[in-house]
Amino acid sequence: MTTDPMTTDPMTTDPTTLPTTARIPYGGDYNPEQWPDPVWDEDHRAFDLARIDTLTVGVFVWSLTQPAEEVYDLTVLERILDRAQAEGRQVCLATGTGAVPPWLAHRYPEVCRTDFEGRRHVYGQRHNACPSSPAYRRLAAALAGRVAERFADHPAVIAWHVNNEYGGACYCDLCAAEFRIWLRERYGTLDRLNDAWNAVFWSHRFTDWAEVVPPNALSEHWRGPDHTAFQGITLDYLRFTSDNLLRTFREEKDAIRQHSDLPVTTNFMGMYRPIDYHRWAEHLDLASWDNYPPDDRSASRMALTHDLMRGLKDGQPFWLMEQTPTVTASRDVNPVKRPGVMRLWSWQAVAHGADAVLFFQMRQSRGACEKYHGAVLDHAGRTDTRSFREVAALGAELEALGDRTLGARTPARVAVLFDWDSWWALEISDGPNRNLRYQRTVIDHHRALWEAGAQVDVVPVTADLTRYDVVVAPLLHMVKGDLAERLEAVAERGGTVVTTVLSGRVDEDDNAFLADVPGPLARLLGIRVDETDAQAPEVRNPVRLVVGDDELVTGSHTVFDLVLPQGAEVVGTYGADFYAGTAAVTRNRFGRGEAWYLGTCLEQDGLDLVLRHVLARHGLVGPYADAPGVEHAVREVDGRRYEFLLHHGDVRVEVDAHADGTDLLSGRRVVRGEVIALEPTDVVVLEVG
Repeated sequence: MTTDPMTTDPMTTDPTTLPTTARIPYGGDYNPEQWPDPVWDEDHRAFDLARIDTLTVGVFVWSLTQPAEEVYDLTVLERILDRAQAEGRQVCLATGTGAVPPWLAHRYPEVCRTDFEGRRHVYGQRHNACPSSPAYRRLAAALAGRVAERFADHPAVIAWHVNNEYGGACYCDLCAAEFRIWLRERYGTLDRLNDAWNAVFWSHRFTDWAEVVPPNALSEHWRGPDHTAFQGITLDYLRFTSDNLLRTFREEKDAIRQHSDLPVTTNFMGMYRPIDYHRWAEHLDLASWDNYPPDDRSASRMALTHDLMRGLKDGQPFWLMEQTPTVTASRDVNPVKRPGVMRLWSWQAVAHGADAVLFFQMRQSRGACEKYHGAVLDHAGRTDTRSFREVAALGAELEALGDRTLGARTPARVAVLFDWDSWWALEISDGPNRNLRYQRTVIDHHRALWEAGAQVDVVPVTADLTRYDVVVAPLLHMVKGDLAERLEAVAERGGTVVTTVLSGRVDEDDNAFLADVPGPLARLLGIRVDETDAQAPEVRNPVRLVVGDDELVTGSHTVFDLVLPQGAEVVGTYGADFYAGTAAVTRNRFGRGEAWYLGTCLEQDGLDLVLRHVLARHGLVGPYADAPGVEHAVREVDGRRYEFLLHHGDVRVEVDAHADGTDLLSGRRVVRGEVIALEPTDVVVLEVG
């Protein structure tokens, strides 16, 4: 069993660059190994019509490329790559380890995961490999090395794609052993471990590393994955699981690096709770993700997730690795994307930093669970459908755009802090209210900034905050390292910090600060929290906000801090219960700036008022903030500025252009003050100046 450290001695990312392309790569996940050669011919003719220039291939070919442990057969991949090159297309080549072949699980049963309930699984589905299995790790890395060795110099290959949508957890004996190794590397001594886990509680003091077992339904958990008697143990297992999966990625990347310096990525899944993508970011040369929103009313949520993916690599552009051209097939109800929506959402990705627009999938599978998942080409391979025409039209637009926006950055002066540790710690806690959800709260705060037209970075708590005028930290439950001091520095130099109820509660071990709430944030916020009330989801407490010349009575819900100002100004007061008339929202002058505390969960109109006021203080309200449904995003590169107007609303709107420019999609010259009419799903890309 290896003792390769996963947290204390990280590998560094090799000095590679983003893929060199002449335009935004356009295409997607292609699996020609599923069809005979005549279908390949049809596909490539259709790809020409749609201006498809990039294919992601080989994601699920392990059972073909390695039909037995001692046998490798890369001829299918070679034919696919050679055909792509002959057709003038480039390839993001996968290692093929996205799903293990049946022979591997049959020969090495320990490869199959043990679930939360302690059941050892047999072969099946996709994310089914234990990341602690020596056989899995050895064979996956070996296959990645073979593929890279064979195709490192193939002219069609521009990037490497490792595995696919990492996720899931295992609780087997192998993972238990690796967990103990991880803990020894993290804590060093059992005394430190016991202190971190507050193990004197319930007589849990460990005297030997071998006594530690994974927290699951057979040990610390009493109802489900979020109901644990010892939050510290469960929090560390979440961290360990993320790091353990990361190790398998790094091993495949190392195998690739023996033969190739091309960029290496794996496709993330946005705000995916089980994996801390910030812990992975430094090991990816290129961030990429798959955009499958829960409904067709998620424009602000998608903007947030694009911003999060861009923030993984300090603002570096990312790849939109997957989206559906039409429908998904994984939900109970799978509506089709309405006309214009695929184009609109694709341009939204570009507006927020995407340097590639790719689909899953290029042709519909004949069978299994994705046979009804949308694709560029349906089962009949038709090119006269509405969806194909839309794909082809977008391809023509991207081709005409060329390389103008490649490498462009977002000039954001507003940051939203996103922290997986706070997410995990908050939602595995007993109390005060399990109805409070981290992701929903971040979405609501980001939406208020998005609707106000602010350019926003979504960054980890370790990020450099000196470039931002406004820092918004919803549910900053866990305060680690020097974060409190860095937030104070933002306000000291004139910036604004906004945080919320249940912030500043615990340290990095998930132990409460032995201080008044909000712990290390108290000096910045100028408050003390005396009590925290929690109510059922339907309970609302009115809050009267007076912000500058604006006054609003909004609602609040879920949790309610009883805030005692310690120098802070009261901006909002509760209207009901025994704490009616007391502080719900405060603002504290700090240095040349200020810090806001939202002591409850405000309804969206209350959040909008507070955050619009904060942005206005710094001149950061966008020029189209009052146009309903209109999103404004900005990217800059080499002295050029691109402004995107994206209309997500249902009715025609008219806006006054705030700058001179040329719409790169229509060729129309726009003059400052000129009226721009936007129909639903319309997109304008202005090259300003």
